[in-house]
Amino acid sequence: MDSQWDLVIVGAGTAGCILALRLSENPAVSVCLIEAGGPRLAPWLHVPVGYFKTVGNPRTDWMYATEPEGELDYRSILWPRGKVMGGSGSINGLVYVRGQASDYDAW
Repeated sequence: MDSQWDLVIVGAGTAGCILALRLSENPAVSVCLIEAGGPRLAPWLHVPVGYFKTVGNPRTDWMYATEPEGELDYRSILWPRGKVMGGSGSINGLVYVRGQASDYDAW
């Protein structure tokens, strides 16, 4: 392994991984990708239902929470962030919800 690189990318979340992949396609450029979390070894990281096992787990989630908000009766809200290669996309912390056609028709 080289002891120096042309580019260093800090954070192997979704964007960091894509950036590292694209930049490393050029054989003249050496890229170092650094991630504070670990590799995607936990089996729950590979199935959609794994969200319930990975979020709130200190091995795969940074366990962030918001500051208490007065508008929320001074509660804080959990803010899941992936602590593995691939970031929040790896813990299935991103959700896609399809809109209802009738809602769009009404607008």
